[in-house]
Amino acid sequence: MKRRLIGTVKSQLPSTLRVEIDRRMKHGKYGKIIRGRTVCHVHDGGNEARPGDVVEIEEAPPASKLKRWALVRVVTRPVAAEAAE
Repeated sequence: MKRRLIGTVKSQLPSTLRVEIDRRMKHGKYGKIIRGRTVCHVHDGGNEARPGDVVEIEEAPPASKLKRWALVRVVTRPVAAEAAE
């Protein structure tokens, strides 16, 4: 079973996306809820996603030094991008 996560595309290169996954966690010592983020480099062979899109990603075999995830689907696009198309 491969892990699937949902995050936001922050930047794009040819066939590569930088996806940030926002997390909320409890601080180990003080117990306060803090925000954190995980950055994943994702393989996008079809260049489907754009910065600002919410995407679903899945674990994959290594495609390069940093890319360990693959794009599954684009969940939502920003409203401004849909109006421009």
